[in-house]
Formats: sequence, C-alpha cells, structure tokens
Amino acid sequence: MAQFTEHGMRRMLVDEVHARPFESLRAPARASHMAWLTGEGTAEHDRAHLADLCRHFGAAPPAAEANHHSADFGPFRCRWERHSEFTSYTFICDGASEVPFDAPATELIPGDWLAGSPGELLIACHVVFEAKGKGQAGVSRLHKCFAEDSLAGSVMAGGNAEAWTDFRLHEDGFGRILVRDAGLRARQAGRLVQRLLEIETYRIMALLALPLARAAGPEISDTAGELTEITERMTRLEDLEDQRSMLEQLTGLAARMERLASTNTYRFSAAAAYYALTEKRIAELREERIEGLQTIGEFMERRMAPAMRSCEAIAARQDRLAERIGRATALLRTRVDIAMEEQNRNLLRSMDRRARLQLRLQETVEGLSVAAISYYLVGLVGYAAKGAAAAGIAVPVDLVTGLSIPVVILLVWAAVRKVRKRLGNDGAGAAR
Repeated sequence: MAQFTEHGMRRMLVDEVHARPFESLRAPARASHMAWLTGEGTAEHDRAHLADLCRHFGAAPPAAEANHHSADFGPFRCRWERHSEFTSYTFICDGASEVPFDAPATELIPGDWLAGSPGELLIACHVVFEAKGKGQAGVSRLHKCFAEDSLAGSVMAGGNAEAWTDFRLHEDGFGRILVRDAGLRARQAGRLVQRLLEIETYRIMALLALPLARAAGPEISDTAGELTEITERMTRLEDLEDQRSMLEQLTGLAARMERLASTNTYRFSAAAAYYALTEKRIAELREERIEGLQTIGEFMERRMAPAMRSCEAIAARQDRLAERIGRATALLRTRVDIAMEEQNRNLLRSMDRRARLQLRLQETVEGLSVAAISYYLVGLVGYAAKGAAAAGIAVPVDLVTGLSIPVVILLVWAAVRKVRKRLGNDGAGAAR
C-alpha cells in the first residue's frame, strides 16, 4: 500500500462522530439523569469528580481530555458527558420496582459523592423503562405518577414504544419519564431514552434565557423612551454646548446597551441553539397521538415556544435599539462636527482679519522706520562732513548732507524690503 502523509487530526475527526454512542437498554430498566451547570473551563475538575466515582467502584477512570465516558460499576452503569457549559450523568440499572419511580437509580449512588458534585444542579429526571404488557391500568395509573393537567404522551419509534411525562418536578426534586416497550431493539431503546433525556436537558438550558429576557425588557423600554426624547430635542438644539451635552447622554445610552448586550447576547444565542436541538429531538421521536393526550411536541409548542419567541423578541429589540442609538449618535456627532467647523471657520476669518491689520500696521511701521533710520544716517553723514571741514578739508557740508538724503532713504528702503522678503520666505518654508 502506498504511504501517505496523514493529517494530524484525521483520526480524531473520524472518531468524533462515534464519540457519544447510545447505550443499549433492555426492559425493564431504570435510569436517573442529572446535569450540573459548571460553566466553561471546568472540564478537568469534572473529570476528576468522575474519577472519584470510578475509584469507589474499582472501575477505570476517564481518559485525559475525554468529554465522554461510559462505565459499568456492577449494580449500575454510568454515562458521563461534558458539554460546553454543563456536565451530565446518566445512571442506569436493570429491573423494575412494583411502583414506578419508587426505587430510582440514584439510590445506588454514594450520597456524599452526589453532594460534592461541582456546579449547580439544573436538570434531574428519573426514567422508568417498562417491558411490553407491563402495567395496563391505563389513565388512572398514569395520574398516580404524573400531574394530570400537564400530562403528555404519545406512541413513538414507529409504534414500537409509548412514553409519558409531565415536565414537572415531583416531591424528590426530579422530573419523571415513563417509557413502555412495544418491540424496541436494545440500541433503539437506548436512542429513544437518550432523546427523551436530551429534550428534558435542552429545554431547561434554553429556558435559562427567559429570566434574562424578562429582566431586560423594562430596561430596553426605558432606554428606548430616553432615546425618543433625545431625538425629539435634537432638531431644536442650536448651542454647541447643548449638542455636546446631548452627545454625552447618547454615549451613556450606548454604554448601557453594550453592558446589557454583554450580559444577554451569549445566553440568547445559546437558547436559540438549545431550542433548535430540542425541536430536532422531538422530530426524531416520530410521535403518533394517543387519544385524549397531548403529544410532547404539542406541549412544547404551546408552553415552550412562546417563551423562546419572547427571548427572540427581546434579543431583536436589543439589537435594533443599539442600532438606533448608533445612528442617533452618528447624526448628532455630525451636527457637532459641522458646528465646530463653522466655529473654526469664523475663528480663521477673525485671524485673517487680524493678520491683515497687522500687515498694514507693519507696513506703516516700516515706513516710519525707514524715515527714522534715514534721519539718523543723514545726521551721521552731516557730522562726518562737519568733521572733515574742521580738519581743513574743503567740504560743502550742507551740499553733502542734502545730497545724501535720497541715497540714504533708497538704501534703507532696499535693506528693509530685503529683510522682510527673507522673513517671508522663512515663514513659508516653516509652514510647508
């Protein structure tokens, strides 16, 4: 066989689709499913806690970096799964009790180990898997196990099973699911029970967003009201300071919405993903109606779908309000920039007028300077002529002094002009 350079992640990617196999399940059996909200970044702690249970029963611990582990502890089997923000355990034991749910699988688990589980318990549900033909007492028997007003059930898996639940917590703090075998194969039974437990898990995880949505609603309404008031006042503002003050108010609203988004966005997105998984698992049940009972899908559509739509509506309102605040901020900032440009233009005009006045004053001063300097230079020429005459040199003092006047004025004017030109060139070069 030819040798190839294998990608380092090839086998991991191939094995990923086989990472969480369904358990084999034969009636009668009992299962208890529990999930703790542990958050992200706690996988090592969760694996260590599972390893303690494995050591207690003398079983092999989970592999390093494992996110799934199944083990047979003798009296029961344990299925452990690590998800992004929660960890779930499913404990399975064979046999049935005389009264359903009277002897749950959790009775076989060490109490101190359960009490020390990391995180906060969020999902807890008992499952009873009855053999075909067991407990044919009908509706009266179901009402002893479940709340009548919320009982849901259906025929599933192509007529090979029936299942009932009421989606409530009972006296022991656990939910209940009763499944009756009507011809399921072992793997098929494991898939069905796993799907029912996943529906219970994912619906609770999705509903975590509902309290946040209810809390965010009034704050979004208040912020929207403030934004409406600000936008109404925006067109009446004339003073630049008032516009800047309003811009600070809009910035405060934007900061408030960013804080709200940072709190809610992840949970709303997660709720949408969990709800989609819930709907998919319900579709996989292939439910058929039992006369007089609502199906699980109907129960979810009537009870859970409105909550999810409320979360979606709040998330959409939150996003739209953030966009409105952004547009209003951009509009007001544009107005402030235009006002500042007008103010700067007026300032430049004022500076230009002052520069022209200074130029005229400078020209006047230069004229006076030429006259003053010429006067002193002509005086010096006169003194020089007088000195020469006193030394015996025949110099017409008045004539020399008079003739020097235009020459001195011309020279002084040329010198002042040259200096001014040089200063102008230096200033132009510095500006560039």
